[in-house]
Amino acid sequence: WTESHILAGHNGTFEFKGPYPDYVNYKFMRQFTAMFGIGLVPLAYVACHQLNMSRRACVLAACFVLLDNALCVMSRFILLDESLLFFTAATLCSVAGLQNARHQAFSRTWWRWLLLTGASLGLVASCKWVGFLTIALVGLYTIGELFTMYTECVAVRTVARHFMARVLCLIAIPFLIYAACFKMHFMVLNRSGSGDARMPPAFQASLKGSPLGKQPFTVMYDSQLTLRSMHAGSGMLHSHAHRFPEGSGQQQITCYGHKDSNNEWIIARPRGVGFNNTADPPVPVRHGDVVNLMHQQTKAVLHAHRAFAAPVTAGAYEVTAYGRLGWKDRNNDWRVEIVREQSRIVNSELHAITTQFNLRHVPTGCLLSAEAVRLPSWGFGQTEVTCSRQNASGAATSLWVVEKHVNSRVPKTDMRKLVKRSFVEDFVELNLAMARSNNALVPDRDKHNHLESDAWSWPFLVYPMRLLGSWKEGDIKYYEVGNPLLWWSSALCCLLFPLQLLFHFARKQRGVPAQWAPGEELHYWNGAKLLWGGWALHYLPFFLFGRVLYLHHYLPSLYFALLLLAFEIDYFCRHVLRGRLQNVVFALWAVGALAVFCWFAPLTFGYSGAIEELKYRKWLPTWNIYEDRHVM
Repeated sequence: WTESHILAGHNGTFEFKGPYPDYVNYKFMRQFTAMFGIGLVPLAYVACHQLNMSRRACVLAACFVLLDNALCVMSRFILLDESLLFFTAATLCSVAGLQNARHQAFSRTWWRWLLLTGASLGLVASCKWVGFLTIALVGLYTIGELFTMYTECVAVRTVARHFMARVLCLIAIPFLIYAACFKMHFMVLNRSGSGDARMPPAFQASLKGSPLGKQPFTVMYDSQLTLRSMHAGSGMLHSHAHRFPEGSGQQQITCYGHKDSNNEWIIARPRGVGFNNTADPPVPVRHGDVVNLMHQQTKAVLHAHRAFAAPVTAGAYEVTAYGRLGWKDRNNDWRVEIVREQSRIVNSELHAITTQFNLRHVPTGCLLSAEAVRLPSWGFGQTEVTCSRQNASGAATSLWVVEKHVNSRVPKTDMRKLVKRSFVEDFVELNLAMARSNNALVPDRDKHNHLESDAWSWPFLVYPMRLLGSWKEGDIKYYEVGNPLLWWSSALCCLLFPLQLLFHFARKQRGVPAQWAPGEELHYWNGAKLLWGGWALHYLPFFLFGRVLYLHHYLPSLYFALLLLAFEIDYFCRHVLRGRLQNVVFALWAVGALAVFCWFAPLTFGYSGAIEELKYRKWLPTWNIYEDRHVM
């Protein structure tokens, strides 16, 4: 995806706000996205063919994918969802081909489908983490396949060969592709940007143009510092003029994950023992030194006391900003204790970026700590900072690093020569940062949003989504509304499938003769478990997710549902109808899908007129085509 932006001339400076600059070929970027949407149609046909559906059903399934308004409109935007859908479809197609070739194990055809499945899994996971639901589908299918071999008393050696082949193709190859995508990103995206603050200082310093790349290496007294907690997701030591509503009522100390002037501190000797900044040479901060930290903006000093407990974390002391430099208050005193040094220069001095250290409160012996515990609204949801009595000096919660060091009297050093990063470290750190960012997307139930929706509403298209904020006449309006005929019928099909399964099981238990042609029953259940399982695994987990949800999160599930609908229509026609009636049913479904698609097409391809001119498009009272239920 990044490579497509490079080919389009995007150099990373445009933030996709406002008109496109001349140097960005946005037409190419949209065409690149649209190609993934176009590819869904032939993949649907091939997948259904591999699932042994009739040719008419294969064509009908491809028509369903082609004629869904939501799938179509998403392919018009420069988003990751279309590539995610494409590789999800490619995975289904490959698994279906592998299933069809199961009796030709270890043949060239079988290996081809197995390798394609692995490659598709790696690519779908590399698009978005929702792709791991596709991996779960293939994983469960593989477990079921190996278990069937075991119960059928296949030779242990043969089962072992199957197992090793799947480990290679379905685990090793997807992981290598996933890791290779990150490697390419690190090679291409090698410049500093607005998202740097989410990553460790050592990673930031390795980027071109990073303000951390050149700075004084040895930390001196009277320097301006930015301190970062080594606990993932905590952020940088921060203060602001707001006070704690309870406890001491003193100025708040927190950790904040974004770069801000309120993250800046001055390190000084306690009780006013300073230096003559013009005559004396700079003095380095060393292991065991007792220091004060003054907040640059408010001039308050980092402070802790036994008198008050931390507002959230039980058993820890409150940390505040209180007093001024020069005050004889021992509660402002902190001892620097170096824990580890990551550069080749190992001495007792404190270094920027490479030295991890504790700040031990001198009067109480507790450690300055940040455990990624969020404060309530009065703390703006920032991370709580406490003084921990657990004395876990090596724990990440109590480790700090100087991220930025500013002192005009000390020469700057090229930190990239001192900081050594491995790909594995960067790979792990970036994935952890992605997880934290994803988990932070929590819906605020006190605020209404015209974009968000809940998972229960998706199959029945209760809340379609306006894709652009402006809905005035003259503005091009896109509306993510699916083809209601296909969404409602496919949802009904998926919800009723367990009952169909129960009905067939009951008939089998009662000994009712089955009306299957030889081998037809096995083909049916093999196809049904992939399609219905794909729908369920891509839909039901969203009920457990705590993050913000949108209608387009249902689109991978919808793809499986549309194919299952065509699959069931094919099954019905084969067993209930005869002759031309089958053709009539297929034609009616295709014509109906086309008619509904055309009816909503103005909102799919963009409508610039007054929205009131599009009559009778509001099929449910919850649809916000004409008026929004939320204040935008």
